[in-house]
Amino acid sequence: MSSFVGVLVSDQWLQSQFTQVELRTLKSKYVSERTQSGRVTVGNLPPIFKKLKAFSELFTEDEIKDALAESYQNMDEEIDFESFLRAHLNLQSRAIAKDGGSKSSSSFLKAATTTVHHAINESEKASYVAHINNYLAEDKFMSQFLPIDPSTNALFDLAKDGVLLCKLINIAVPGTIDERAINTKRVLNPWERNENHTLGLNSAKAIGCTVVNIGTQDLIEGRPHLVLGLISQVIKIQLLADLNLKKTPQLVELVEDDKDVEELISLAPDKLLLKWMNFHLKKAGYEKQVTNFSSDLKDGEAYAYLLNALAPEVAGPSALNTSDPTERANMVLEQAERLDCKRYLTPKDIVEGSPNLNLAFVAQIFQHRNGLTTVDSQKMSFAEMMTDDAETSREERCFRLWINSLGISTYVNNVFEDVRNGWVLLEVLDKVSAGSVNWKLATKPPIKMPFRKVENCNQVIKIGKELNFSLVNVAGNDIVQGNKKLLLAFLWQLMRFTMLQLLRNLRSHSQGKEITDADILNWANNKVKRAGRTSQMDSFKDKNLSSGIFFLELLSAVEPRVVNWSLVTKGETGEDKKLNATYIISVARKLGCSIFLLPEDIIEVNQKMILILAASIMYWSLKKPEENITPEASPKASVDGESETDLVDEVSHLAIDEVSNLAIDETTSENASSS
Repeated sequence: MSSFVGVLVSDQWLQSQFTQVELRTLKSKYVSERTQSGRVTVGNLPPIFKKLKAFSELFTEDEIKDALAESYQNMDEEIDFESFLRAHLNLQSRAIAKDGGSKSSSSFLKAATTTVHHAINESEKASYVAHINNYLAEDKFMSQFLPIDPSTNALFDLAKDGVLLCKLINIAVPGTIDERAINTKRVLNPWERNENHTLGLNSAKAIGCTVVNIGTQDLIEGRPHLVLGLISQVIKIQLLADLNLKKTPQLVELVEDDKDVEELISLAPDKLLLKWMNFHLKKAGYEKQVTNFSSDLKDGEAYAYLLNALAPEVAGPSALNTSDPTERANMVLEQAERLDCKRYLTPKDIVEGSPNLNLAFVAQIFQHRNGLTTVDSQKMSFAEMMTDDAETSREERCFRLWINSLGISTYVNNVFEDVRNGWVLLEVLDKVSAGSVNWKLATKPPIKMPFRKVENCNQVIKIGKELNFSLVNVAGNDIVQGNKKLLLAFLWQLMRFTMLQLLRNLRSHSQGKEITDADILNWANNKVKRAGRTSQMDSFKDKNLSSGIFFLELLSAVEPRVVNWSLVTKGETGEDKKLNATYIISVARKLGCSIFLLPEDIIEVNQKMILILAASIMYWSLKKPEENITPEASPKASVDGESETDLVDEVSHLAIDEVSNLAIDETTSENASSS
């Protein structure tokens, strides 16, 4: 099962939009047309799509042709298979809208996968515009375009260059993007614009956004529903940034005993915000329980009680004395403004129960007046004990963001808690090794019977062994018990397997050996050497890597124009190393590498993350010349003068005698077995 290789697409996002059954069907249609006509053009698509069941009853051939004409000016333009798939997706979104899709886009509380419908919530748009105008007003580059008028499409036009998204990400999670890597000229060429969007999307994934339904072309075209969906996720992350025990340890006041602290740590930020709100409402004498950010807040009473409890000096009982919900909502907003909460929603938004805007409003109140003062020393010490060390926290963060980037149905808030029932791990395994999971033997949460969790986890271990993971003396119950060392070792092997699979799939037509860690190391060294550079790495734990010079030379070797050497330091001091490491991560994401490490992982030479970084750059480099090649075409040169055949040979004939000291596998084995 683990050796299954289906129809492969070099663009991971595009691959994720289709099942293998759909890909095989569409591939056969594409190949059949190319065989008959010698090539596939835009003009060939209407009759092909018309015959597909999804479109046959919804569109005529002329309607399909008109839809295609919006994206393609020349109907005789030849298209490759990926463009064929993109055209299909575009028509599919129209089909959903035409067939009675959702009339509103509620993307704040949902994953981006829900934003396929095209209707725009104007109140939300106005709120996000106000947020942008407020937080980016002092930015030297963005200030020339602000303030944005929410009544126009200026927001979507501004988003087309990609700078806006990058700036918002850095507001939400400071330091995510090295702004030296953003192309900020007044007029960008297509290459520079695409680089900005690639950097933005990969960075959005790296802070926890779900972007499986969004590609760079969507942002270049400024598609409103997708732009708003992504911006809303970034703003949500910013507003909920303090909703955790590390940032706000006073949150332990919300629970009664040590056992509840453990539950508190695993809560999603929006659930924690509800718990905080109900904590204060109960103390204020409000008898109802607020379970959502929509219907439970429509009458405004909960807000009136909350503000009266948190800030009686600006609130008072006046809002409680009125019987009109709209009037009460207006009074609540006026009171909140006295606490410096920006007015990003209207009384109408409260009365109509807008979940996204209510969430934002409650989060703002929390930021300005959380009302948590007393700290129980016993609960605080237990909370500190529950907090992981820096390296464990970084690894948990990396694996959590990676899992969420895969587009599985379950969103992971805390790896160590959320994977213990086995279901998330089964979803991930099915994603990275299609067909490996026997879903008939799996139990979907909520799971009340403990032995069902063990059954799920036993299947996880079984599949892991089939994939040749090192799982000596490891059983499903170890996952159920939440053994952190074991979980990190398992997830590391899972991420590494996925990366090696991607590399193997790029060269599936070759009869060469499997890609190994040693191959990646030698490929990187050879690439740098052939570019005329002198840096080399002895292993993925080579302490010399902390300067960042090797990876900057590697990035420059795979794409000469991507590194601005005037920005690179010698990497001798701690500050210089930090500057280089931050720049490396942004440049790699700008190229198209989907990576989740932090600058500290490079500075401290975390060998696991160093391997993934090198493998990601290798994957980008090897897949690049394969794009847009038809079977009839001869091997064509890449940016550094190599042909596709050269690249395959480069991987197939890598020597492995230089890496006898490589210890990644051994380390993983030790971690797993010692658990």
